[in-house]
Amino acid sequence: MTDSQWQELLDVVNGTGSGPTAGFIIDSPWLPNWYGISILDYLGSDELWFEANIKAQQTFPQCLFLPGFWSEFGMCTEPSAFGVRCLYPQNDFPTPLADAAILERLDSFSSPDPRQAGMLPFVIARQRRMHDRIRRAGHDIRIAVARGPLNIAAYLVTATEFLITLKLEPEKAHRLLKVITDFLQDWIGYQLECFPSIDGVFLLDDIVGFLGEEDFLEFAFPYLERLFNGFPVSLRMFHNDAECKVSTPHLERMGVNLYNFGTDLSFNQVRERVGENVALMGSIPPRDALASATPELVRQAIADQIAAAPSLRRTVLSCGGGMPPGVTTENINAFLSGAGIKQA
Repeated sequence: MTDSQWQELLDVVNGTGSGPTAGFIIDSPWLPNWYGISILDYLGSDELWFEANIKAQQTFPQCLFLPGFWSEFGMCTEPSAFGVRCLYPQNDFPTPLADAAILERLDSFSSPDPRQAGMLPFVIARQRRMHDRIRRAGHDIRIAVARGPLNIAAYLVTATEFLITLKLEPEKAHRLLKVITDFLQDWIGYQLECFPSIDGVFLLDDIVGFLGEEDFLEFAFPYLERLFNGFPVSLRMFHNDAECKVSTPHLERMGVNLYNFGTDLSFNQVRERVGENVALMGSIPPRDALASATPELVRQAIADQIAAAPSLRRTVLSCGGGMPPGVTTENINAFLSGAGIKQA
């Protein structure tokens, strides 16, 4: 993000923005194919990674892209640090191969060092190599990013095994989550150490949407609260595009000040549940509207959301989750037009 984009985002979060503001989470599911390359080439080449990201920034300068120049290897990024095998297809999403036997080895299960484990050193190395080019383009690295503890647990042992363990052997689930949270605290801290320009933490965890309130408060809230409140940063962003009825009333107390949600509830319903102090990022349907509809229908979808909202204060207009595969330049321009944002 540029200095002015970062300030615009902080103004939205603080409730002082003049709006409207539009933004999207962009990463390897959308960006490579939009740029015209395969996912594997995007992940494997510094040059292609940089050029794809800078083209998005230059094509839509009036739009916030979060976290901005995201150095990642899809869902394999954090699980790889724990030694799970990973698949990297030519033009499909990276996939960690879960190992449920980890649950039987928890006595020897320990937090890996993000400075040398899995793909994490490559994440940092890419950012370091490209940092000068990013800054020469007027941008900087602003946000430390990680999948959340429940999300990582599900990729390590499978979502089914993790959720069964949570109910039948809760002490095992806590042991697993504690080790993962220790690791995440170190991983986020390492990102801040490497790049002093970072002033935000962004956690993604859809597994919280699979929990009832009692389980959310026991198995999700304390670990996420520890991470969100563990660093002196201005932005504390949470992504969960699974169901959010249970979690939304607790987000402010958990430390979140910007929430990207899905489509199970309307924008106004989420606002009512989350309160006035948490900024919201959403929320037209990502696949069925932004990716699949005509530009006119995309324009109408975001215009309808704006018309129904009592206020756009503390709002980043977006889709319900990250930018999905297949979204065209024309549909993004239609979204911006429908949001009343002048194109460059």
